[in-house]
Amino acid sequence: MKSDFSENFLVKDAVDISKLDTEYKGELTKADGKNLLEQEKIKLRELQEKLYADGSKSLLIVLQAMDAAGKDSLIEHVFSGVNPQGCEVTSFKTPSEKEYSHDFLWRHYMALPAKGKIGIFNRSHYESVLVCKVHPEYNLNEKVWKSKDEFDNKFWDNRYESIRNFEKHLAENGTTIIKIFLNISKKEQKKRLLDRIEEKDKNWKFSAGDLPERALWNNYMTVYEKAINETSKDHAPWFVIPGDDKWFARVAAVQIIIDALEDMNLKFPKLSENDLKALENARQQLESE
Repeated sequence: MKSDFSENFLVKDAVDISKLDTEYKGELTKADGKNLLEQEKIKLRELQEKLYADGSKSLLIVLQAMDAAGKDSLIEHVFSGVNPQGCEVTSFKTPSEKEYSHDFLWRHYMALPAKGKIGIFNRSHYESVLVCKVHPEYNLNEKVWKSKDEFDNKFWDNRYESIRNFEKHLAENGTTIIKIFLNISKKEQKKRLLDRIEEKDKNWKFSAGDLPERALWNNYMTVYEKAINETSKDHAPWFVIPGDDKWFARVAAVQIIIDALEDMNLKFPKLSENDLKALENARQQLESE
C-alpha cells in the first residue's frame, strides 16, 4: 500500500504550480517527522540491500528545484544510512566542451545507475528544458543546428518528446524512475539566500548569479510547470513536494522512494540445491578446523 505522500503529491493530471502548496499544512509535528525519518531510513537501507542482492533492476531519482530549495540537504539526510557502494549521486553542472559536442541526453545516459543500484540526479536532463528555455542562448553552446531565433515551440516539443522516449526506454529496461520537484515559495527562497549571506559558515553557498536567476522566478515557474505536465507518466512520474519546511520535504521524499522500491517486488536470490549443498559442505569444513 502506497503512503499518503505518494498519493497526495503525485502529478496525475495537468498541474498549476501557483496553486500547489509550498508549506506543509498537516498534523505531523517537526519532532515526530524527524523520528519518522530515522525509522524510514532503516527501511530504505533494507530495501537498498534487497535491490543490490536482486541485481535485476535499478532506481533513478531525479531532483529538481529552484536555488536554495534544499536538494543537497535532502540527499544528505535521506541517504545518510544507505550503503555508499550501492548509491551514486551525480550533480550536473554546466556542460563541458566534450558534453556540448554530444546531444543533450548523452552525459545523463553515462551517469545512469547500474542494475542493483540507486542513482540520484541532483539536477538532470530537465535542465535542457528549464534553464535552457529561460536562457535559449545557452543552447548555442551545444552546437545545435538552429540559430537562437529558431528555438520555437516545435524545438521544445521535440525536446519533451526526447525526454519521454528516454525515460520510457529506461523503464522498459529495468530502471524505475521517480522525479521530485521541491516546491518552495519565493518568500522562503529569499529567507534562505539571506541566511547564506548573514551566516559565515554558509557564505560559500551564495552565488552572485542567484539574484539574476531569482529575478526570473515567474519564467522558471512557467517552464517547470510545462516540463512537469509534459513528462509526468506512469512509468516516470513527477511528485511535487511542499519544500518550505525542509524536515517535511525529507520525510515525504523518503516515503515516496520507499514506495517505489517496494513496488519493484525485489527478492533475495534463491539458492539452488547444488548451492545449498556447497554451503553445507563449507560449514562442515569450517567447523572441523
